[in-house]
Amino acid sequence: MTTREITYLESVREAMSQEMRENEDVFILGEDIGVYGGAFGVTRGMIEEFGPERVRNTPISEAAIAGAAVGSALTGMRPILELQFSDFITIAMDQIVNQAAKTRYMFGGKGKVPMVLRTPAGSGTGAAAQHSQSLEAWMAHIPGLKVVQPSTAYDAKGLLKAAMDDDNPVIFYEHKLLYKTSSNVPEESYKIELGKADIKREGTDVTIVATAIMVHKALEAAEVLEKDGISAEVIDPRTIVPLDKETIIESVKKTGKLIVVHEAVKRGGIGGEIVGVIAESEAFDYLDAPIIRLGGKEVPIPYNPNLEKAAIPQVPDIIAAVKKTVRK
Repeated sequence: MTTREITYLESVREAMSQEMRENEDVFILGEDIGVYGGAFGVTRGMIEEFGPERVRNTPISEAAIAGAAVGSALTGMRPILELQFSDFITIAMDQIVNQAAKTRYMFGGKGKVPMVLRTPAGSGTGAAAQHSQSLEAWMAHIPGLKVVQPSTAYDAKGLLKAAMDDDNPVIFYEHKLLYKTSSNVPEESYKIELGKADIKREGTDVTIVATAIMVHKALEAAEVLEKDGISAEVIDPRTIVPLDKETIIESVKKTGKLIVVHEAVKRGGIGGEIVGVIAESEAFDYLDAPIIRLGGKEVPIPYNPNLEKAAIPQVPDIIAAVKKTVRK
């Protein structure tokens, strides 16, 4: 494959464009995704290639966007809906949770809902409490939904291609701070299987399971820890539903220690599920120290930049957690 370095944002756009060229049933709908190119510019230029029939601007109604996506998916189309901020999922919960997630089961598999809901998530842009949340654990709790959180441009393209090929509704979270990050991405079309974690860095002393932007913070922490003689293994689940339990279990059996870190509020976060996986597996007997969970504080995301940083885990927090568990 021919690779070149492109941004996370460009990889998402490329995945959608390639899929739309390959399959006429694929179309995009959302607020300001046409000439304006979307809230973060992900769909910029796509209306010129595909036209307003396949890059559809919608009214300012997340419930209507999600409802239209569910309906079109049931009739054989493959919609990609963009919500400007992941916080706005709250306005479309009935369509997502009670319709998209349930239909295939309720109709014995005859009613497929092949839709992808793309949405920017997370803090770090000064967008304050109503535009900075990480709500992936809500979606992970709902049977019938798949939940994806890519951390790199390479993963974003491959996972989005796989999501668009899935016959089930997929919630696809794109962290805002990752849009400008870049990595080597093949020009050709490729897919990354949903439910396959990636070991971003191999290590022997401690396992760090991190999601989205926290993958990069964990890798930065691992670089610092290496200077102190501590070898950290960093695992990116990439998809939290389905979750690659086996990769995490095998890593914990190797290292004997586990730290889970995510930006979402610690209480009720996906970290608790990962801890539960280890507690119910043979890896529990290999633990040499208590598991540590790092997550967001139990506060709405502040507008003030310093408080915004303080509300979520940072690299020094990860380093301190690793040193604490390794000492034990």
